[in-house]
Amino acid sequence: MAGNTLGTILHTWLRGEEVGRDGTGNRYFREKGGGRVHPDSIRKERRWVLYDGEAEASRVPPEWHAWLHHTTDEVPPIGGPAKRPWEKEHQPNLTGTEQAYRPPGHTLSGGHRDPATGDYEPWRPE
Repeated sequence: MAGNTLGTILHTWLRGEEVGRDGTGNRYFREKGGGRVHPDSIRKERRWVLYDGEAEASRVPPEWHAWLHHTTDEVPPIGGPAKRPWEKEHQPNLTGTEQAYRPPGHTLSGGHRDPATGDYEPWRPE
């Protein structure tokens, strides 16, 4: 629980009801009793996540993101929804880490690019 504040942990302990976990160990909660929100009310039940490690929103998989933001009321199944053959595994934002994408020629990737092919024509105002 390194990324969670003391207030979030206390609120979860007092008022939270765990509804599930994702593959990375994040735990998802809602208000105890489902929030007791009247169907005609514009108020929605409170939902939140306790991160396993650093609190980084891009670590929430799409199915749990949909549940957190009330896109769906169905809690994702254990192990997540069935994956299609063309789907890749969820990956958090790697910007600023060693695993971040660096295009050819980037200074942190050696700084050498292939020479230009000669097919580029710069724009010149007339």
